[in-house]
Amino acid sequence: MTPQWNDYNKRRKIPGFWRLPHMFLRKPALGAGLLSLCLSSFSLAASPLGLWKTIDDSTGKAKSYVTIFEENGKLSGKVTQILDPAKQDSICDQCQGDLKDQKVQGMTILWGMKKQGSKYDDGKIVDPESGKVYSANMKVLENGSKLEVRGYIGFALIGRSQTWERVEE
Repeated sequence: MTPQWNDYNKRRKIPGFWRLPHMFLRKPALGAGLLSLCLSSFSLAASPLGLWKTIDDSTGKAKSYVTIFEENGKLSGKVTQILDPAKQDSICDQCQGDLKDQKVQGMTILWGMKKQGSKYDDGKIVDPESGKVYSANMKVLENGSKLEVRGYIGFALIGRSQTWERVEE
């Protein structure tokens, strides 16, 4: 008959709160399996970095591809491709400052996002159609397959959210 873990722990006089870690020392395969399971939940799939498809609010159709990248410890997003051929040469004539009269395709529309817990905050996003710049936050949803991007003025409660879909590169 094989001794049970409790019998082993009682013989060794190991206090109850030390029994579980001690078990992983005696069975390294069990500890390695648990460690790999924990680490797999922190994979790159839950990162907002990569290529995203934006969806038009009014039509529900795909509008553009935006690449999110890290720059100086903050996340930014650049329009990689406009999907409507008629709008590929559009410019941001309503924008202010450096963004004024810039081609939308190739323009950085999202910048300054910093990781804060499970979401990214303190960023800015520009609407190329209106030229307005909003405060923004975002969070990764559904194990990295969707990204909720929220633009707002003042408080995050007063604003608009879009859900972007990840594009496999």
